[in-house]
Amino acid sequence: MRLTVWVRGRVQGVGFRWFTRARALEIGGLRGFASNLADGRVQVVAEGPGENCEALLEWLGGGATPGEVSGLTEMWDTPRGDYRDFSIR
Repeated sequence: MRLTVWVRGRVQGVGFRWFTRARALEIGGLRGFASNLADGRVQVVAEGPGENCEALLEWLGGGATPGEVSGLTEMWDTPRGDYRDFSIR
């Protein structure tokens, strides 16, 4: 699966991307990235098994992230295979 999530709230300047990458690596089997957007959101793209993507999505909205998440917008798609690992952009 391919999961794209736009995370709103106080999520820039608090280590959010770093912790997202660490969580993705801990879950395992995920490739993609976490990137700051100019409007203050963080975009997360993850490709891998559906249950692993679901686990990352649950973590992103679960309150254990740094900063303060006020909302998520998610989009599911078929994987494109563009990523070798999970990176911070």
